[in-house]
Amino acid sequence: MKSNIILIGMPTSGKSTAGVILAKVTGRDFIDTDLLIQKRCGKKLSEIIGSEGLDAFLRIEADACKDVEETGSVIATGGSVVYCGDAMRHLKSTGTIVYLEIDLDTLKKRLHNARKRGVVLKDGQSIEDLYAERTPLYEKYADITVSQTGLDMEETVHTILTHLGSDF
Repeated sequence: MKSNIILIGMPTSGKSTAGVILAKVTGRDFIDTDLLIQKRCGKKLSEIIGSEGLDAFLRIEADACKDVEETGSVIATGGSVVYCGDAMRHLKSTGTIVYLEIDLDTLKKRLHNARKRGVVLKDGQSIEDLYAERTPLYEKYADITVSQTGLDMEETVHTILTHLGSDF
């Protein structure tokens, strides 16, 4: 049963914020995969990346997402989940993937300390590089894309619900 609403997008795109609001207005449970990872590992994301490395973190993130079996939930994913095709196929099999799209300028304004926040950045990778690398992946997996240009969070949630239709 494809009943979950799964939010993907760049760091700071509002996945967690929109997810909480969507859960409230639709009467669903809310799951934040970043928080699942932190609980499993007993560390902040940045600490996991620092101690385990990027590749290990991506495996941990993929496993956490593949282990999500709930239905009828709103799921906010980490921005790097799109690097794992298996995790994305699993999530897609359980729900509708909603890509919360922000432009590069918005990302640069919002994301002040990527490494401290636990953003997966390769050595020497800039925010521009990250944006260019991930955007096609978000687009590939999205069932629905919601451009947040000019929208506040309430308008973003309304747009998501409009795209999802009466089933939600």
